[in-house]
Amino acid sequence: MPVLTRLVPSPLFVEIRSGALDSLAGILADQRLSTSGRIAVAISDGSGTVLRERLEPDLPGADWYEVTDGSLDSAVRLADQVRAGHYDAMVGLGGGKIIDAAKYAAARVGLPLVAVATNLAHDGLCSPVSTLDNDAGRGSYGVPSPIGIIVDLDVISKAPRRFVAAGIGDVISNISACADWELSHTVTGEPIDGLAIAMARSAGENLLRHPGTLDEPGLLTTLAEALVLSGIAMNIAGSTRPSSGACHEICHALDVLYPKRSAQHGEQVGLGAAFATYLRGDHRLAGLIVERLASHGLPVTAAQIGFTEAEFTKAVDYAPNTRPGRFTILEHLDLSPSDIRDAYADYVQAVNS
Repeated sequence: MPVLTRLVPSPLFVEIRSGALDSLAGILADQRLSTSGRIAVAISDGSGTVLRERLEPDLPGADWYEVTDGSLDSAVRLADQVRAGHYDAMVGLGGGKIIDAAKYAAARVGLPLVAVATNLAHDGLCSPVSTLDNDAGRGSYGVPSPIGIIVDLDVISKAPRRFVAAGIGDVISNISACADWELSHTVTGEPIDGLAIAMARSAGENLLRHPGTLDEPGLLTTLAEALVLSGIAMNIAGSTRPSSGACHEICHALDVLYPKRSAQHGEQVGLGAAFATYLRGDHRLAGLIVERLASHGLPVTAAQIGFTEAEFTKAVDYAPNTRPGRFTILEHLDLSPSDIRDAYADYVQAVNS
């Protein structure tokens, strides 16, 4: 008899609303994660310190650990610190770097993790991957997804606007990533997962079509929900495939080639998605992506994030090296540097017309 259903890995709970942060202790108790209040809380040494002062009276049994950066060393150090604490759960409170470090540390010591976002810069909020800086540059490490997600819209509304906008670029890039996955299925026979594609692409389309601005709670809610859907799509696929294609290859190439000059992850993948869509020949969709990115102040040309045409051409040429074995429009076209330069010049002309 065929298997008629499958289990979909997803968070036990998702709280996206105003005031959610003030309910953290109650949420942990209600979900039977920590009725004793014995939790380890990973925070940044910036905004995390301010939020600690606000939350500490409601979490008397918590121990607080400052995470200085998003490096593998910091994540390992955090794991070593909490190992002997006999905690019920770990809470990662902060932006993407803190949550990624907390995901890795929680996996290392076998604790369930609750991700509490203070900004919405990228889809690491719910993904089964920790992206951490290491001696070789930056690496992606497979980890269990958070067991719970808490997004307080009041906190998000106070986050740096650029970080929140970057999250929109990351989610919209799903549209290009899914197109790359489908292209690979057609050309190479790579299996695809229709449910993962449906969730990831829907998340991207929700942001592409949303008319709101970053000042509106409605858009912030849509963005938070889309980031969660992107993470679940990756869980379903068992890889980053539904959210990472040529767009991310270009981003990683910029990080590798120009490590001290790279912009926000979501800014780079948004630009990468627009250009990859243009290369795919879908100029109408590329125009829609450019229009939506620009409406939120996101870059749509390399010059807007400080790269010359030659530097961007070099990054696109190098991009396939960042994900060996992944087939995208870049591998399919196999463009020469001069072809890339000409295609990018045409893209810029179209953007500026």
